Amino acid sequence: MPKLSARGSSQPVWLLPVVVIAVFLLSGLPLARLLYAGLRFTLEGKTTGLFAEPATWAAIRNTLTTSVGGMVISVLLGAAFAFVVTLTDFRGKGFFSFAFVLPMMIPPQVTALAWVQMSGPASPLLKTLGIAPPLGSPQPLYSLGGIALLLGVQHAPLVFLALKAGLASLPRDGVEAARLAGASPLRVFRDIILPLAMPSLIAGAAIAFVSGVGNFGIPAILGIPASIFVLPTLIYSRLSSFGAGTFAEMAQLSMVIAMIAGLGLTVQQWVLKGRDYRIIGLSGKNAAFSLGPFRILTEGAFCAILFFVLVAPLAALIASSLVPAYGVPLNFQTMSLGAYREILFRQSVTVTAFANSLFLAGTTACGLLLTTVLTAYLLARRPGKLANIIAGLIEIPYALPGIVLAVAFILLFAAPLPLLNVSIYGTIWIILIAYFSSFFAVSLKPVASAFLQVDPSLEEAARLSGAGFLRRMRDILVPLIAPAAGASVVLVFLIACSELTVSALLWTAGTQTLGVAIFNLDDSGSSDLASALSVVVVVMVILLMLVLELLAKRLPKGVLPWRN
Repeated sequence: MPKLSARGSSQPVWLLPVVVIAVFLLSGLPLARLLYAGLRFTLEGKTTGLFAEPATWAAIRNTLTTSVGGMVISVLLGAAFAFVVTLTDFRGKGFFSFAFVLPMMIPPQVTALAWVQMSGPASPLLKTLGIAPPLGSPQPLYSLGGIALLLGVQHAPLVFLALKAGLASLPRDGVEAARLAGASPLRVFRDIILPLAMPSLIAGAAIAFVSGVGNFGIPAILGIPASIFVLPTLIYSRLSSFGAGTFAEMAQLSMVIAMIAGLGLTVQQWVLKGRDYRIIGLSGKNAAFSLGPFRILTEGAFCAILFFVLVAPLAALIASSLVPAYGVPLNFQTMSLGAYREILFRQSVTVTAFANSLFLAGTTACGLLLTTVLTAYLLARRPGKLANIIAGLIEIPYALPGIVLAVAFILLFAAPLPLLNVSIYGTIWIILIAYFSSFFAVSLKPVASAFLQVDPSLEEAARLSGAGFLRRMRDILVPLIAPAAGASVVLVFLIACSELTVSALLWTAGTQTLGVAIFNLDDSGSSDLASALSVVVVVMVILLMLVLELLAKRLPKGVLPWRN
């Protein structure tokens, strides 16, 4: 039956050209434009001024320092949670997995803002509890260490998810044989589990490093007030002080970010090179160890970690949103919902940001779905080298740091469109197209997984009965993939609604998004409004995650990152 599909007889002739054109426009064209600009400016000798500046090398050094530091923290936190949650009789695994992944779904600028509100001498929460440092004390998070710490907290779920997936495939017979032979749990962990889990651990570390290199929200909130710049915030500052060589500098800095990210992935491949990690035997959940009397202690320790990385920052954020100004302690006299009234009904900037983000997220989620369904169908029914190339091109924009993708679209649309002589630079449409490119991979994954689970014989039977492609799609395929398509829409909407990194470079007056509004409000000193807007975004994120949780039983395995 697969041979019938491979001949292409069940696919319309227009399908492949349509998918190839869509992937080229959303992925290939902006990447090619960025590569061309970077090489052209380099060959024309315009690198001299930029790379002779100490600020450039300081930004490169800061980027490496914070990314490596964040990666180490992510590995320590993520690996500890993954090993304990996956391999032991730890209770409440579903809840802890959901709670531990939550920081990854919260926008990084909101995470940074929450931690700033939690610490420092003017923290409303600490003032309310009477444990705030003396006035005039420095804010400890405005430093390279603070940036690295929050990058570690933000990206620890990436290590957790990568390692958890690897641990789930461990051979249970090997572990059981070692235990029956008298090996202690520690020796089984050291000699069997840890070596086999090493590829997942290294992959998670590499993802955390690359994510740290491209993170904009955390360095922007913590670094800019202290004049500490990393490469993404340096690009932002160069765009803010627009000059004659801005495009050349942005292209070159973006190439440096891409090179550092690529270097991280190359190191990952080099570390794994020459090693054999093949697994033979049954995999399952029997590779569990009893914590015995340490179970309550372990559960208490993990509750404490979640309290400090999730509960306390969010409590500080809520406290800050209820006081009239930063530094005012929260009590019945100072408590007010005025900040919420301001952002929801009075401030035109935040109302516009709500409208823009809902429009961008909704249009991206729903608009991508049509392209996603056609692409996923093609990839499932026509496997091979061309399918691999298409899938790879779709993944690259999502894997690239958002700031690099934004620069690519600026270079692509800085001039008016050929033939039409219309410019979309400075409009909301350039953000929308950039979102289409950035979230194509997120939208594709659930739908592609669903198509792989559909037996091709169902469609072939309908085709032999005379049903055309659209009829088969409407009556057979779409109903079967509908839950995954719904998850795709919610996932893209969830991520796009509070996105900052891409829109930070592409927004102009009237096209600001929620992520940009939070950053600008905090930058202008309106911490109460920024906190209130952040609380609304966090509530929205949690509600959308709960909607996905309700759909979980009808979704293909692996669609929801916090579930197996």
